[in-house]
Parts: sequence; C-alpha cells; structure tokens
Amino acid sequence: MKRPRLAIALLAAVLCGSACQSTQNTLEAPGAPDTQGTSAAPTERADILIIGGQVFDGTGAPGAVQDIAIRGDVIHYIGPNASARYRASRTIDASGLIVSPGFIDPHTHAGSDLASPDSERRANLPFAYQGVTTVMTGNDGFGSHEIAALAQSARDQRIGTNTAYLVGFGSVRRAVLGTANRGPDAAEAAQMESLTRNAMCAGAWGLSAGLYYVPQSYSKTDEVIALARIAGEMGGYYDTHLRDESTYNVTVTGALSEALEIGREADLPVHIAHIKALGPAVWGHSARMIAMIEAARASGQRVTADQYPWEASGTRISNALVPRWALEGGLEALRERLADTPANAANRLSIREAMIEAVARRGGADRLLVTGQLSGSNAPLGKTLAEIAQASSAEPVDAAIAILAEGDARLASFNMSREDIAAFADQEWVVTGSDGSTGHPRKYASFPKAYRDLVMAGNMDLARFIRRSSGLTADIIGFDRRGYLRTGYFADITVFDPARFAPNATYREPRELSSGVVHLFVNGAAVIRDETHTRALPGRPLLKHASLKDTQC
Repeated sequence: MKRPRLAIALLAAVLCGSACQSTQNTLEAPGAPDTQGTSAAPTERADILIIGGQVFDGTGAPGAVQDIAIRGDVIHYIGPNASARYRASRTIDASGLIVSPGFIDPHTHAGSDLASPDSERRANLPFAYQGVTTVMTGNDGFGSHEIAALAQSARDQRIGTNTAYLVGFGSVRRAVLGTANRGPDAAEAAQMESLTRNAMCAGAWGLSAGLYYVPQSYSKTDEVIALARIAGEMGGYYDTHLRDESTYNVTVTGALSEALEIGREADLPVHIAHIKALGPAVWGHSARMIAMIEAARASGQRVTADQYPWEASGTRISNALVPRWALEGGLEALRERLADTPANAANRLSIREAMIEAVARRGGADRLLVTGQLSGSNAPLGKTLAEIAQASSAEPVDAAIAILAEGDARLASFNMSREDIAAFADQEWVVTGSDGSTGHPRKYASFPKAYRDLVMAGNMDLARFIRRSSGLTADIIGFDRRGYLRTGYFADITVFDPARFAPNATYREPRELSSGVVHLFVNGAAVIRDETHTRALPGRPLLKHASLKDTQC
C-alpha cells in the first residue's frame, strides 16, 4: 500500500533516521548470531516480520528504524536485517510508519461490549482502531467482584483486545448494603472485606471507587480505607473517580485530599481517574491539584492519574444535576420525590433548586448536550438542554425534570478549560485514558485526539506520547511483559501512520472509528491488517498473578 509522504516538520519531530540506530536501541534474543552484512539464507522461523518501521519501545527513548520478528504470541527479535535471519509467513513493510507497543487504556467502560453475545461488540473496534490492545474495566467503582466469572466468559466467548479488571467498591457495597444511605455494621464490613479479598485473589488488579456516585457517595472515608487496605496488602492499587470534581460537596481539592489520605492509610498506590477541574467555579484549580500531588509524590507516596483530551465530560442527567440524597432508591424513588403534588411540594422544590445550582456549576444549559437516551427517554438527541427548554418554552431545569420523568439521558457536559487540560497533560505522572463510554467521542477517539493535540499541535515529542500511552500505564497497573517492545514480551503492537492517525468521532457523531492504524497485533495475531478488521478475536483476560499476592488467597 502506498503511503503519503510525511511533512518535513513531522519528519524532523518524529523520525530521527539512522542516527537513532544505536546499540542501545537494538534488542536481540540472547545468543543470537550477527547476521548483518551476511548473505546466508534465513535459518530461523517467524510468523510475522515487521520491517523498516520507526520503532518506539515504550520507554520514552527515541525511535529507531528496526525490524521485529513475531513468533507465536511473543516478540522474538528486534533489530536490523531481520529478513536475513528469519523465514516468515508474512512480511509487513512498515517504512514511513510508527511501530509502537499497543496502547493500554487504564479507564474504560468496555465491559458490556466484551461480555456481549455479539462478536462485533466483543471485537472492541472503537478501541482497536485507536491502537489500543488492552483495556481496563471495572472503573468508577462499578466493577463486578465476580472476577473469575468475567475472565472465564472472556475466554469462552473470545474477545478482540486484552482486558483487565478492577473490583468495584460500589459493586461490593451494593452486594451487602444495597442502595441504603448508611454505613455497614461489623458483620457487613467483614462481608465487604471478604468479597474484596476474593476478587483480588481471583485476579483483580486493584480496587476502584466512584465516590461521587450513589450509593458509593454514602460511604465514609474509613469504609473505603478498609477495602483499599486489602487491595494494597495483595499488591493492588486504588483507582478513584474523586468524590467531587467541582463544588458539589467537599470540592475537587478536598476530594483529592481524601484520595491521598486513603492511599496513605491503606498503604497502596493511588491513581486518579480522568483528572479534571469541572466547571467555572474550579477552573484554574489544576495548579493546586498538581502541587498537592507533587508534594505527595515527594514524600514517597505513589500517585498517578489518567486524562482524556476532551473539554466535555460524559455523564447522565441524573448524575450531573440531581442531588445525591434524592437518588437514594434509584430513579423510581426520585420520580416519587419529584411528583407535583401538594404533599410533595417541599421535596420537589429542594431538588429543583439543587438542580438549578448544578446547571450553573456546569457552565449553563447551553453546555449540556444530549447524546443518548436511557431508560425509555425520548430526549432529543444532538440538542443542548437550553435548546430543548426553548423548544418547549420551559426553564432548563424543568426540561431536565421532564426528561427524568420518563427516563434519563446521556450528556456531554462542556465544563473544562483548555488551560487546565494542558496543565494536567504536561505532568510526567499523567497517562492517556479514555473513560470510554457510549454517547461520547472519547470511546472512539481519545488516543488519536491526544496525539493530534499534544504531538502534532503541541510540543510533546512522540516518544513521550507513546510512553504515556503504553509503558508507563503498564507500570502503573503492574502488567508483566506488556507495554513495551522487547524480546520475550507479548506481541501487542500498534503500527500507525503518523500523518493520518486522527480522530473522526465528534460530539454529534460519536461513533466514528478513528483513522491511521494500519496494523494492530494482539498476542501476535493481526486484529487490523492494512486498516481492515480481520475478525480475529485473540484478546485475553489479564489476571494478576497469584505469586504477587499475599498468602491470604
């Protein structure tokens, strides 16, 4: 396939040519003979050769023009002149292309797709076409504690990308307490700890929490620490959607302080999910948040974060606008509290006033775009709450209440400043993530958008972008032999065209696959070949090894 010529500026910034071909960047299997400059016929077998591409290994080191030999599910060789050494079933000419470790997304909501009876959904194409070979699921505290069952289902049905699991604080709490707005008694606390321990023993990589969401928002800090301590004792980390990303309750800096406290008290690494400062009231607070995290890291605490490159978050009307207390018991209980009756006037007024404040907190009704219908809703898609209200001659808050009366709706909430996004992106401890969920372009386009924003239109070098999308993320999670291009490592490899790697999804058309990934390998099998999905499902459930855990299992 003929590739477009790269612009001079891109060549200067991305490709470093023969100067990068050093001993430091040439990796060979131990004891491999030097075939450079020989004319002997190839003597070793490989399944796939990738030749002539600019190879970035995921460490942050500059790229070098090298070849890669794949045998089975692992990388067998990285270095020069692989075709002189290997006989391969297939050879890919990657000249002019970037060869990198498969990207790893630490925060997704791909679990329902990967568990679907539909093989097209299990192929996980929204992520594959971004160059992603591994997704984490179970984030925001929603992850099932039935880790063994999830993994067995993935093996039985087969999936397109690798997946790993977090046990969700919310699912554990709900299993024991339901949606009750109270703390556990001693017996219930012990039951929650047992569920968490069993999930970690079954292969979870850590505990996730979404303390902003009901019923997790009803928990006290000590309740979270108790479960996080178990995850930490067993080698896991704490992944958290902060209790507040704005000014809903404790404020974003107060919520960050709580997360750092949980990490210290439970003695485990803290990973901040989709780090942001949400809404005009906290724009600029990125500086304070960064200073808090830097201070914690300087004291020896392990703190990292992921970030998606979008100005709009993705949520639901109920989550964005309704006060937490009014959601106890779910949407049906909320509708009872919103009933327009004399006996219910006080409840309705209180909820309505809180929702007006929430609309303002998120920058106004013109910043809330409906992107999906939920639970029987007929909310107009592609319209802002302001437009919906105008069409019905209603106040925005009443338009939102009318939608909640029949269901719920997904929102793209335009509530972040570019300055805060850039400030977080510049930190060495921030990695690329999508928070990929239905109805938002981040599910289909976060990695190429981050590349376009940070590398093509920014000042981040390509090696660093690849590291924050692969190797560093693997280190944060704790993956073994993934995230880097090294001999003996699993062959999760992305081959993309640096001139054409780009997002196509938008807020109004959020389901457009991204462009520019020419080849994608998962465990050595081609998932994308010449930009076309092969229909292969070679992904695996990645479970935390028992040898890394406490003897409690």
